[in-house]
Amino acid sequence: MLEQLRSLFKIPDLKSRLLFTFAMLIVVRLGSHIPLPGIDKQALANLFAQGGILGFFDLFAGGALSRFSLFALGIMPYINASIIMSLLQSVIPLFEQWSKEGEEGRNKLNRITRYGTVVLGLIQAVGISAWLESLQVLMITGLLFRILLVISLTAGTCFLMWLGEQISDYGIGNGISIIIFAGIVARIPSEIIQTWSLLKVGEIGIISIIGLLAVVILVIAGVVAIQQGQRRIPVQYAKRVIGRRLYGGQGTHIPLRVNQAGVIPIIFASAILIFPGTIAQFFQGSTFMQKVAAALSPDTALYLILYAILIIVFTFFYTAITFNPQNLADNLKKYGGFIPGRRPGKATAIYIDQIMTRITLSGAIFLAIIAILPNILIEITGITTIYFGGTSVLIMVGVALETVQQIESHMLMRHYEGFIKK
Repeated sequence: MLEQLRSLFKIPDLKSRLLFTFAMLIVVRLGSHIPLPGIDKQALANLFAQGGILGFFDLFAGGALSRFSLFALGIMPYINASIIMSLLQSVIPLFEQWSKEGEEGRNKLNRITRYGTVVLGLIQAVGISAWLESLQVLMITGLLFRILLVISLTAGTCFLMWLGEQISDYGIGNGISIIIFAGIVARIPSEIIQTWSLLKVGEIGIISIIGLLAVVILVIAGVVAIQQGQRRIPVQYAKRVIGRRLYGGQGTHIPLRVNQAGVIPIIFASAILIFPGTIAQFFQGSTFMQKVAAALSPDTALYLILYAILIIVFTFFYTAITFNPQNLADNLKKYGGFIPGRRPGKATAIYIDQIMTRITLSGAIFLAIIAILPNILIEITGITTIYFGGTSVLIMVGVALETVQQIESHMLMRHYEGFIKK
């Protein structure tokens, strides 16, 4: 393993990408510790000590919200804008056409997503500043100070979005996912120390911790199995004579991933469920909104049910966007390939779509079960200090696997042996 790690830095391009990613993550962590002025830290700490949806939202902000730093809004406005754009591609023909135009079309969609991020960031910044002022967390009041807070919070989100795009272009992995991953991992040491302190005073038992760790290991194993699982469809290519040579005739396979969507359904589902609870926090005087916030708290049964349903829905939705059986069947037919026992063209597309639907359903259900299982165990054991819910583990393991696979591709292109043994 040490030799394989050293080989990473023997490839100039890969070395520069890794160093660039680490440098950007350092900037992200520094920004999450730059406090905004005029905040009563003690009142803010008391507010987050109550738990609930705020703690869950702070998880995606990497602890920046509880510190009310420059990156307090985190990357959630960008994720929400991406969800909206994904939905609009299914209902607006122009957006759907752009999504099929290659890099130029994607650039147009990304530009609109950035504008949407700014709008959503402004809305959330206005809401959270008004909410904190109503709770007397702000020590400075007035319109000018509110404008300063709104501009600072929105600028922090836009800067995070830009950093994520830079990581995607010049670093390793998906930039947005890497930023969320870094925020979750950064909280591990403090959570372990806090849990150890509670264990020493006897507030939690060693048996409960062992049980929770066992489930975490089970979740990690399940996520790896889902991410690496494939259904291989055999493909045969017809023999063709080109000039005086005979080409084709070999057999291969189409690898259909059990979880084609990766960790995107987890992030999308979490963002959707966070939004109503966050809005409800802004209306402390409304009984109805407080009931909404209580009903959508991460430790309620309704939240877990909705969470599982949304994971399944977004798994199918994102798979449908990124995987087109008809295009795959047309490409097979174009290059003389066929699935044994299936006619090329439409029949092949229907067959591939049926298989993809079955494996996506099984993968989505398994993903939903893994996502809510740790939350149920935490509720049973009463260990609320450990935030290792299914969401955290799924994102961390999923992002780590995707990043390792990208590193693998760089190494294999240069004839280096990778991390994963076949």
